[in-house]
Amino acid sequence: MYFRLLCNFDKRYQKECIMKNQASIISYLLIMALAISCSRANEPGSEEHIRSVTSAVDHDRMLAADDNPEDWLSVGRNYAEDRYSELAQITKANVNELGLAWSINLGVYRGIEATPIVVDGIMYVSGPWSIVYAIDVRKGEIIWIYDPEVPREFAVRVCCDVVNRGVSMFEGMIYVGTIDGRLVAIEAATGEMVWETLTVDHDKAYTITGATRVFDGKVLIGNKGAESGVRGYVSAYDAHSGELLWRFHTVPGNPADGFESKDMEDAASTWKGEWWTMGGGGTVWDAIVYDPDLNLIYIGTGNGSPWNQEVRSPGGGDKLYLSSIVALNPDNGELVWYYQQIPGETFDFTATQPIILANLEIEGEMRKVLMQAPKNGFFYVIDRSNGAFISAEPYVYVNWASGIDYNTGRPIETENARYKEWAFQKAPAALDAHNWHPMSYNPETGLVYIPARADTSWMGPPKDFKYMNDARIRDPLASSHYGKLIAWDPVLQKEVWSVKQPSIWNGGVLSTRDLVFQGDAEGVFKAYDAGSGEELWSYELGTGIMAAPNTYMVDGVQYISLAVGWGGAEGIWGSIMTEQVNPGTVYTFALGRKENPPFFEKAAPRVLADIDFEATAEEIKHGQQMYLQNSCNLCHGGGIISNLSYSSLEVFEAFELIVGKGAFVGKGMPGFEGRMSDQDIRDLKHYLLSETKKKREAWLNALSIGLVGTALQSGPAESALLIKNEEQEGVWEGVVTLETGELKFRADEKWQHSWGGLAFPSGQLYEKSGPIKAEKGTYLVSVNLLSSEYLFTKVSD
Repeated sequence: MYFRLLCNFDKRYQKECIMKNQASIISYLLIMALAISCSRANEPGSEEHIRSVTSAVDHDRMLAADDNPEDWLSVGRNYAEDRYSELAQITKANVNELGLAWSINLGVYRGIEATPIVVDGIMYVSGPWSIVYAIDVRKGEIIWIYDPEVPREFAVRVCCDVVNRGVSMFEGMIYVGTIDGRLVAIEAATGEMVWETLTVDHDKAYTITGATRVFDGKVLIGNKGAESGVRGYVSAYDAHSGELLWRFHTVPGNPADGFESKDMEDAASTWKGEWWTMGGGGTVWDAIVYDPDLNLIYIGTGNGSPWNQEVRSPGGGDKLYLSSIVALNPDNGELVWYYQQIPGETFDFTATQPIILANLEIEGEMRKVLMQAPKNGFFYVIDRSNGAFISAEPYVYVNWASGIDYNTGRPIETENARYKEWAFQKAPAALDAHNWHPMSYNPETGLVYIPARADTSWMGPPKDFKYMNDARIRDPLASSHYGKLIAWDPVLQKEVWSVKQPSIWNGGVLSTRDLVFQGDAEGVFKAYDAGSGEELWSYELGTGIMAAPNTYMVDGVQYISLAVGWGGAEGIWGSIMTEQVNPGTVYTFALGRKENPPFFEKAAPRVLADIDFEATAEEIKHGQQMYLQNSCNLCHGGGIISNLSYSSLEVFEAFELIVGKGAFVGKGMPGFEGRMSDQDIRDLKHYLLSETKKKREAWLNALSIGLVGTALQSGPAESALLIKNEEQEGVWEGVVTLETGELKFRADEKWQHSWGGLAFPSGQLYEKSGPIKAEKGTYLVSVNLLSSEYLFTKVSD
């Protein structure tokens, strides 16, 4: 103060004053710049903020996941993967106030199966083609996108869409497995790749669709491809360097090459023949869970390759370690114990479905257990410390086994279940009774919530079998085709409540203290009372939902997020339960929010191709062989990938370029040059055009009769869904809205391929003479396929 007065009144000090003032100003500006810089560094969503919060996610933080429910740090939320949250801002008392907070259009099509992970408002989620998105929850904006640039021709190796089930986080990095078999580490703050490593042999049909898991500095990843003749394994990599630490094979290789371990040598004694020439299967494509208390990793293994054990390993044998839960030492990958659900697996029954760890009181004793609802239809409770069988009961209809022997833990198989001499209509079907869709365990209710499904499939002995690097041996015929959300008591081994659903392909599950959240194939996101199953809230999203939601808290607000994108096995093979398929979108909800849903242009109506061609009957028959032999039907059955019957003139004119030269490889359509001759491709095109002509003629004929309807798979704009009436054999029901005053109904193609089912014989019309005149309105349509009788009941104007 005294010096400032001197500056004002004594000229001797003015020069010094000017210098000191300049220094003060510079100091002030530096301090302000530093303050602003610090402020920006701490700003949520900034690169520094993201680096800080993601770097803090280490092994100890994951161990304490249950103590920090505000974050959702792994696909299953915690190491137990129970997908249960204690957050209670959203309850059954106020869930009806839940509204859309924001949505993000990811701009991609194909299936989305991943559950997002979230730390302090920073979200990471994977989508089709293994692309990873970082999202700022506070702003509802994308921060960065990492595209691993998977070669699109790898799509032909994937049975069930180019999906990815999620990423993991550890000490500032995000990990994703890619369709083409790489493991990639990405810097969480910037989206830049840190390292990548190839985990598979590209000479084999390996792919990766499963989520990565990180345990104590190790990244674990499996792979898939059992249907295409590969040998399964799971690998552990150093999280910082990408170095391979250990690998456990699930089936033995060629004995002449020696065995990787005593475990593989012992397993080989349970196989016969030359199984290694066909791969063996047993891929670890989903379930990987870590138990820090027991220091064990549990993996679920897949089906055999080929499916039929008489072909794969003639003469019997348990075929270790197919369809098994295997416990490994995470330090070295050595086998600790195993429990095999299907000795001599021959049904495409995998044990790769989600595994949940819990502590349950059973017969007065607390037991450390793992729980699984696998494809074979039995809900298993296993002692996770030693693999001892505790209990297993069917949670859906099962006919391949009458039960599980509680003394041995082995299934009690029914007569002809192994279809050695004649076909067997197996229940559950190949995709049932529970697939990859996550279930949830709620310790408050003591219930496990299972996204289940009921279906059957035919399996039969092969005739003149020859191995052609394609292990599929079955001809499924769907029936009892419906989904079911089940609340299951794992101690009493019984259903407490259930909700029946028209489709078998519904979303994964999240549970909170008193709520259960699930999206369905009809595109509706719902909340149920966790105790009773009563539906309390719903929100129309317009596209079928497969992935499971999560919940977390940011700045005192509880959010629920869900990544939506239709696809997967059902979506590829021909099942679309909504008016159209919209691009992949992340939706986030919170109490009191009322943002408008995103707008999507209405899809143009499909039109059957009308193109003249010349071909002999022999050429058309050969084209059909090409269609089936090259598995064209797996992708082009009428689902999210175009049904070739509706291709444009331009597509058919460029057919040789597309199929032969790979002109559409960027879309995931591989080129078949070297596998198909020019004549093969021409015959294939003419077969498709002949089938299109049949459909067009049948449609015109049905129109002249005036009795035309269609299953949902050919588009709800034309008509409505038909579902089987479980109370009346042979009766299918649906709802059709009449706009023209003339009721029209037909049976159209649905899932005509070896992997799906047939709701109707393709192209077969159920006709009735004369048009049915009726008032405008909505009608319930019941069709008896055995007698071809129809019943139309008006339900609304």
